[in-house]
Amino acid sequence: MIWKLQKKTLLPLQIFGYGITLFIGITISLITLTAYTDISPILYSESDVFNDNSVIVSKKISIIKTLDKEGIYFTKEELKEIENKDFVKEVSKFNKATNYKIFLSSDMFGFGTDLFFESVPDKFLDVDSEEWEWEEGSNYVPIMLPEDYLQLYNLGFAESQGLPLLSKKTVSLASFNIRLTGVNKSKKFKSSIVGFSSKINSILVPEDFLKWANKEFGNYEESKASRILVEFLNPNDESIIEFFEKNNYEVNQDKLEKNKLIFFFKLSFLFVFLISIIIVILSIGFVILSVNLIFQKNKDILINLYNIGFSLKQITFFYKLIISMVTTLSILLSLISSLWIRNLYSAKLISYFDIDVNNSVLFISSISLLIVLLILLNFMIVKRIKNILVS
Repeated sequence: MIWKLQKKTLLPLQIFGYGITLFIGITISLITLTAYTDISPILYSESDVFNDNSVIVSKKISIIKTLDKEGIYFTKEELKEIENKDFVKEVSKFNKATNYKIFLSSDMFGFGTDLFFESVPDKFLDVDSEEWEWEEGSNYVPIMLPEDYLQLYNLGFAESQGLPLLSKKTVSLASFNIRLTGVNKSKKFKSSIVGFSSKINSILVPEDFLKWANKEFGNYEESKASRILVEFLNPNDESIIEFFEKNNYEVNQDKLEKNKLIFFFKLSFLFVFLISIIIVILSIGFVILSVNLIFQKNKDILINLYNIGFSLKQITFFYKLIISMVTTLSILLSLISSLWIRNLYSAKLISYFDIDVNNSVLFISSISLLIVLLILLNFMIVKRIKNILVS
């Protein structure tokens, strides 16, 4: 009896409108959230240099600098000027081997060559290896090579000379001998390639080893910096390019352009996500307003039901059930729609990129949102009807 009476108080169009707007808002939110989690790792993995906010900076080589090599190095004053810029977070130098010879040989490949070594702070490395460490007294030195070197060998030198092609794994299994020769001093080390960097175009060794070697073999003095790593607070600051061009510094502008793309990518996703949140909030506000108007319009019916013996729990149960069912159905349809749309675009992503498609974000977000909305709306219904009955 009570349900038949309460059913007449509801306006189906209002409840339907709430369900539709909630469905649209939540579907956009879920798709935006999952698309961001799917695409952002691809953008960052394809980013061209180090982490998001870092670039390699050097001085442009001119005819004058070919005659005076000192012109390619950054002075202390220039480094200080760069460090003091508002858009700069940190400046780090490429450390290099100085004033001694480095000779690398391999029994496996049957060759020997003079080399140069450099090092950078570990946080800028794009290769994670447990072997990337060195302690004084150790006879083993790990090396990291640019990925381009291996490609040049395989696609250029090896192909033209009829030599075998080498994979990363093959090269990593090979052992090498390193001999450092300084003033009246020489020492041999074992070595191997522990990684190939796609971002740092240099032959790298651990910083601790290079600092030790420079002191032991190179009549140590602080090495001059011809290349530096600049980490930005905001890589999209327009004054960055202007500053570098004004001071005749070379920087990978493609990297900065990619950072801008990443920035606009984040901004566009944030904008769409905020729009979807606004739609959800408006739908919730709409149903709260509609239900409140229904309660006020049918105030006498609710009071009469209470006066003839129906409890607050019995009176509110019908409205809580209807709103909970509509909310659950809307979120369920949003989840199904989001999974379907995600399957459409993820099939393309998987064919082009090595990514892990996991639907856990969708399920967790949907369940969390459902629980929050049910608690909020049920609380609101009980509070509104209670205020009417006790007034």
